[in-house]
Amino acid sequence: MIRAAVAFAVVSLVGFGAMQALAQPVAGSAHHATSAAHYNVRIRRDEFGVPHVLGKTDADAAYGLGFAQSEDDFVTVQDSIMTARGHQAMLKGPDGVPSDTLVALLNVQGVVAATYGAELPPHMRQLLEGYAAGVNRYAALHPERVSPHLLPVSGRDLAAFTVFRSPSFYGLDGVFAQAATGRLTLKKEEIGSNAVAVAPSRSSDGHTRLLYNSHQPWNGPLTWYEAVVESGEGWHVAGGFFPASPFMLGGHNAHLGWGATVNHPKLHDVFQLKMNPENPNQYRLDGQWKDLEHRTLQIAVRQADGALKTQSREIFRSVHGPVVKGPQGVFAIRYPTQGGGMRQVSQYWAMNRAATFAQWKAAMAMEAVPSINYIYADEKGNIGYLSNGMYPLRKEGAADWSGVVPGDRSDLIWTSLRPFEAAPHLWNPKSGWVFNSNNTPFRATDPASDLKPADFPVSQQLQPIDDMTNRGFRALEVYGPDKAISAKAFNDDKYDLAYSVHSDEFAWVKAVLATDPKGDADLIAAQATLSAWNGKADLKSRGMGLVALMWLQRRYHPDWTPLQMVQAAIPILKNGFGRVDPEWGEVNRLRRGSLDIPVDGGPDTFRALYGSPEPDGRLRGVNGDSYFMFMDWDRRGRLTSRSIHQFGAATSDPASPHYADQAPLFAAHQTKPVRFTEAELKGHVTRDYSPDDAPR
Repeated sequence: MIRAAVAFAVVSLVGFGAMQALAQPVAGSAHHATSAAHYNVRIRRDEFGVPHVLGKTDADAAYGLGFAQSEDDFVTVQDSIMTARGHQAMLKGPDGVPSDTLVALLNVQGVVAATYGAELPPHMRQLLEGYAAGVNRYAALHPERVSPHLLPVSGRDLAAFTVFRSPSFYGLDGVFAQAATGRLTLKKEEIGSNAVAVAPSRSSDGHTRLLYNSHQPWNGPLTWYEAVVESGEGWHVAGGFFPASPFMLGGHNAHLGWGATVNHPKLHDVFQLKMNPENPNQYRLDGQWKDLEHRTLQIAVRQADGALKTQSREIFRSVHGPVVKGPQGVFAIRYPTQGGGMRQVSQYWAMNRAATFAQWKAAMAMEAVPSINYIYADEKGNIGYLSNGMYPLRKEGAADWSGVVPGDRSDLIWTSLRPFEAAPHLWNPKSGWVFNSNNTPFRATDPASDLKPADFPVSQQLQPIDDMTNRGFRALEVYGPDKAISAKAFNDDKYDLAYSVHSDEFAWVKAVLATDPKGDADLIAAQATLSAWNGKADLKSRGMGLVALMWLQRRYHPDWTPLQMVQAAIPILKNGFGRVDPEWGEVNRLRRGSLDIPVDGGPDTFRALYGSPEPDGRLRGVNGDSYFMFMDWDRRGRLTSRSIHQFGAATSDPASPHYADQAPLFAAHQTKPVRFTEAELKGHVTRDYSPDDAPR
């Protein structure tokens, strides 16, 4: 589940309007500090600083979560809220203009204005307002950390962030960027996640096991935050939360759990419009010229002296959806949450509160969360895989739905979705296990139990059967042959460091080895290193540096050959280490504050690590394996769980002892217990307080 809803490369981008005017910022004031009196909540921190929030009501618990998360990562909470408002440029200056334009294109504020009260029941609004009050309480206590344009935060801001965030997971932000820049065939990113579930029939001891292993950025609005939340009204969850989001998005409650991975069905369509040569704001539809809807967006941009200066952007919309004018033409983009998305909040809540397999499936059948694969397991031994999606009901055979669609025919503009049952799914397969690593839904378990492409219409545009990642191949190669998966094997397999012989990386190495070096000493040395490479991303590997840098070059230059990739990688290693074959542990580093330690894993391994080049030639981990959790239900349905975060609970507070205290464990393949119940937490509380107790 990786892809932040980031901005376009071209800030002169134009798109659609029909949005509510941006709200004027309201300065903070001391009255926000008194909001704590309305909530009844305790926050208990364990020895790793993980907050265990206990509230009398759901809204009380949400209030405590909002306060605790602000303590640990206020900078990202604030950033997320300002982003969802379309106020990034107020916070970050010109760099925020593209993000604010995207918020307008998606009509986020218009959707919230139209649906917040109409689609969310009072209980949900109270919960969102509770979290917002927790953020306001923290902000009032720490005014020096607060943007003058932030307060007050409201439940509408949190709902807006959900509406804005979710389309990024199926790549909609990239679609707008492609249309704007003219690169309409960009390859999807290969960064992603893993999730695996094992039923009692496939385990060595009759246990049910679940791995939740989402790969996220290590900083920013989509970084994981761990919490345990419980209320007197029955909300009790442990797992990963996003900043400015009060719902557990991966982990478990008292009865069941799930992991999530990004899937890549084509949920959107790009329509190329035929424009009137005599009027650039008219397009042809069913033989008639129609006017584009047009609005002018005013963006307040922070200047170097702190003043705000307004920039204008012209945005357009056709009956298809928001419009982008790019170098290859004028394109309208249609996507499933267009004009809506608020019901996602209710679906996440229903997932959190589900107590049975049937209730969890009923939550998923709400069809409000637009994408994401889910791997499920529970106390009764049920497991399942769902390639979730709001799949458009397109006319079969009416167009080539895999590419750009003609925009002059109204019969191609779909208006409804396929039913929930049409989504690829496997519930309790005979094989006894399921997985996903961002690969095709048609390779999710043993071949005999797999779904078949022929059972799904072409117009549904699912990932094809050959759409595999190295992690997908390795899951089949590691878990597949094991007919009695033990607790130890389930743990150890998570840290698999190998590349499959079927992977792209192996193909690149073979191509380089087959190249005539023509006397190039550096290339000869690189070939010798790759020839001796053990095919793994372990700390002692001397070929992994070349492979990882080749992967980076391919990401930056998708059209490069393996020879070009390795020729670009060689000088990076020579400049940093004086050789082309340093040990991988010298290159791949986990750096956090004063901590600088080697870490194994690499691009697209099951132990996924993605690094950013540093001036000293090292790769600093920035993405991949992050917060993850192992869940285990014994034969009697009793749950134990373990987790780890790549840094620690204090995700943006360098002064905290929990800023990097989990990093050494993370690097050493170790986890810590999740203290889910009061009995498990007893004796491990290092601080017990409420936001009322917090000093200014």
